[in-house]
Amino acid sequence: MLKLLVKYKSVIRFILIFLGSYFVLSLFYNWYLDLFRSEVYYPDYVTHMVARQTEMLINSFGYAAQIEPHQYHLSMKLMINDQYLAQIVEGCNAMSIMVLFVAFILAFFGRLKTTLAFLLAGLVIIYAMNIIRIAILSIGIYEYPQHTEFLHSIIFPLIIYGTVFLLWILWVYIYSKNQAR
Repeated sequence: MLKLLVKYKSVIRFILIFLGSYFVLSLFYNWYLDLFRSEVYYPDYVTHMVARQTEMLINSFGYAAQIEPHQYHLSMKLMINDQYLAQIVEGCNAMSIMVLFVAFILAFFGRLKTTLAFLLAGLVIIYAMNIIRIAILSIGIYEYPQHTEFLHSIIFPLIIYGTVFLLWILWVYIYSKNQAR
């Protein structure tokens, strides 16, 4: 048994750090959601900012986008040219995906500066890609309503999870390159 633990020490370390940091970060995020509901930044600050920035991006493409608080759900209603298209809910703000990303990077923690720089850059990229994907989905639903299910079920997750996957691959490459030195 001890030989197996020694043999798979790095795998066990990765799993424990990944699961531990994911658990702790998820607790903090759930705590944030419970404590920071807001009437001003409805339903919470991050979801509200994602909705606002998505609205600005869609408007920059020449559409008349508008968001407003949903009267019955903890979400923001998104409209293009006065046509109600979608709700931006807490799950659309990419925070859960960012928690997953951070947990993975922490499990492969390298040099402090390199790791922190990659974490910061990765979080910015994920946040920006999330806003882009919501804008693409919304415009897609507006222009091609017959493809709503495909856009939301396939394209929407593919953009964000594909981005995270590519960032993970890049980090493993950087990490392994630094470990070889």
